[in-house]
Amino acid sequence: MRNILIVGAGKSCSYLIKYLLDHSETEKLHLTIGDLNVENAKKLVGSHPNTEVIHLDVFNTESRTAAVKKADIVISMLPARFHIEVAKDCITYKKNLVTASYVSPEMQALDEEAKANNLIFMNEIGVDPGIDHMSAMHVIDRIRDEGGKMILFESFTGGLVAPESDNNLWNYKFTWNPRNVVLAGQGGAAKFLQEDKFKYIPYNRLFRRTEFLDVEEYGRFEGYANRDSLKYQQVYGLEHVKTLYRGTIRRVGFSRAWNVFVQLGMTDDSYTVDDSNNMSYRDFVNSFLPYSPTDSVELKFRHALKIDQDDMVWDKFLELDIFNPEKMVELDKATPAQILQKILMDSWTLSEADKDMIVMYHKFGYELNGEKHQIDATMVTLGKDQTYTAMSKTVGLPVAIATLAILNGKIKTPGVQIPITKEVYTPILKELEAYDIVFKEYKVPYLGYNPLNV
Repeated sequence: MRNILIVGAGKSCSYLIKYLLDHSETEKLHLTIGDLNVENAKKLVGSHPNTEVIHLDVFNTESRTAAVKKADIVISMLPARFHIEVAKDCITYKKNLVTASYVSPEMQALDEEAKANNLIFMNEIGVDPGIDHMSAMHVIDRIRDEGGKMILFESFTGGLVAPESDNNLWNYKFTWNPRNVVLAGQGGAAKFLQEDKFKYIPYNRLFRRTEFLDVEEYGRFEGYANRDSLKYQQVYGLEHVKTLYRGTIRRVGFSRAWNVFVQLGMTDDSYTVDDSNNMSYRDFVNSFLPYSPTDSVELKFRHALKIDQDDMVWDKFLELDIFNPEKMVELDKATPAQILQKILMDSWTLSEADKDMIVMYHKFGYELNGEKHQIDATMVTLGKDQTYTAMSKTVGLPVAIATLAILNGKIKTPGVQIPITKEVYTPILKELEAYDIVFKEYKVPYLGYNPLNV
């Protein structure tokens, strides 16, 4: 039996574990799953004979190294900042490593040692990053192979609620880390390239500069810019592209309403609110509004944000119950962002019957034989339930498929890497199709941008 060590058994692991267990007999696999909380892992494996669940603290050197030593390959599903401890052990004990997280500077620094030891450290092999890389390079490489020259690339991804579970005015629920949603877009201006011009959107304008996206069968969405769209320009070989933009998908209208929180300062995570433990939701909202001896909190809110009473945006805030004087924050020394997260979790936490949805949208503009062309590609995946979610499917399956491909010698190139080569993405994308993770391509008129208006 070949031993696969999975470090961390959080929400993204259900499909990962299921895939490997489904292949455990034919591929002679034994899974060792290590986590601080072993109960969740035990639920996922049940009584399957080819498994072992162990208590593993990544900061306990003795237990961590003992587990890595026994493995033939290691999958780290820990929060990104903890991968490095596992990665160093993989260098020491000469084990291949797979993660779904962005390549950190500390991970990249291990590249030479990984290559020297003929080790594969595959990163960014989840959904975003992951499926976005593979599906993009699949089309970009095909265009180049046909003699085309890339001039535009746009890519959007969103974790959303499935249509049958979409029952609030925001058309949104938390399908992943709520904190990341509240803090999205902070830390500097969004940067992208448009018709050879560098463009910047500061945080206070980010949610008012959106792009509409229409997805067949699922309707209209909007996308707002990611912080750094140029991060993968060189990696994708798009140094000469004129337009390069990466963004996050939401339903239309979400960003306009979310911008209200941004303008008030409720998404700020840089300071704590005095006496937050004894605040009501209404007190919290009022703390960001001017004093008035006569006007209600609701009236001050609408006046400050120029929201009419018959505006749908106003109904969205009423739905969140943020003006309730009875609901208490009950968080000690909390930042505005932490308090806002708690308020939103009351309304946006998925119920047991809810399903999630992943939506991905790429635009490829290129020149071929003197003419400009455009291909749009979309992918929509729906979750089954709160264990087998669309998020766990699109994160866990690529990780699992890549792990087995490395074990079986189908992926051979060593070093710290992401899945942008044909050796990696071709077989993985093909297998993902069997799990209904499929991109639909459409040839559309190339629009580009008017150079006088960029």
